[in-house]
Amino acid sequence: MIQMRTWLDVADNTGAKLCCAIKVLGRSNSRFAEVGDIVVASVKKALPSSEIKAGAVVRGVVVRTRNNTRRADGSYVRFDSNAIVLVDDEKNPKGTRIFGAVARELRQKGFMKIVSLAPEVV
Repeated sequence: MIQMRTWLDVADNTGAKLCCAIKVLGRSNSRFAEVGDIVVASVKKALPSSEIKAGAVVRGVVVRTRNNTRRADGSYVRFDSNAIVLVDDEKNPKGTRIFGAVARELRQKGFMKIVSLAPEVV
C-alpha cells in the first residue's frame, strides 16, 4: 500500500536512490497504489554523477511493497521494502538493470521489460 509521502527505494541503475511518492496514477477512486501501479515521485537522494538529480519529479512503477499482496490462488506475497522502477511515458524502464526481486503481478499489468530484466520474479 503506497500512498502520498511514502518513501520508496529505487530498484534500478538510473542513479536515483530514494524517492518520496507524490501521487498515485491510474486508479480512479483510490489513494493507495499496489504492485504494478504507476506513481509520481520526487527524487530525494541520487548519485552526484547521474542524469536524474535530487528534486526531480519522475514516474515509477511499484515493484515491491511491504504490505501483503493477495494472489488468485489464496497465497500472499510480501517484501522487506517498498520499491519502484523509474519508467518513461511509454512505460519502458529508464535504467538498464533491475536490482532485487520483483512481483509476478507485473507480468499481468504489461511490464514485460521489467520482468525480463529482473534477476528474480517472486
